[in-house]
Amino acid sequence: MSIKRNLITIKGIKDGLVFRLDERCEFDELLTGLREMLENSETFLSGPLVSIDVRFGGRDLSDEQKLQILDVLRSKRNLLVRSIEGSKTAELRENAVLRVPIATMSGMVRSGQVLQHDGNLLFLGDVNPGGSIVCTGDIYILGALRGMAHAGSEGSEHAIVGASYLAPTQLRIAEVISRPPDSAEESSAHPHETQMEFAYLKDGQMQIDKMANIARLRRDLNVFKGV
Repeated sequence: MSIKRNLITIKGIKDGLVFRLDERCEFDELLTGLREMLENSETFLSGPLVSIDVRFGGRDLSDEQKLQILDVLRSKRNLLVRSIEGSKTAELRENAVLRVPIATMSGMVRSGQVLQHDGNLLFLGDVNPGGSIVCTGDIYILGALRGMAHAGSEGSEHAIVGASYLAPTQLRIAEVISRPPDSAEESSAHPHETQMEFAYLKDGQMQIDKMANIARLRRDLNVFKGV
């Protein structure tokens, strides 16, 4: 949905809405466009409580200007502003997640169990069907992933999920969810062949690749090239 020459665009996500504000127009024009959007969207933005994230791109906003935006949004009682940030803030947060050392845990995640971790995680063991691992950063499983894994749980689209045996009931990176195909023909075509793989996002779509190719996404890794 685009309003007033795309000054404000709205994107629906699983648990709310993202408001993206134009970063080139004058601030007063932006506020006017935001007010008009809210006034003309009675049907779209009415009803139960909706959580929203506000993104203002590369624009430099003072605390006072952020408060002005919040005041306009609060005129709609059903809008709950969850965050307001620019691309610089998001980039700093993203880089901070990528620089976090990898924590190591071992064991087994059984059905009904959820392992949650803040940062990057190397898990030595299996994740059984019905079990889940949820991390704000990357997830590496030295074992079989047969349950659910959610990397980048706070919105990091650069997070990845890797496993010795990747056969999940569900994969999730940020807000993108991927489930196995209904037909098991593809997964059973080579039942005796296993290889370490990882999942990542490319243009908003889930992709799977061999673990040996992970350096394409993690440029800071030392790569062995042989002699």
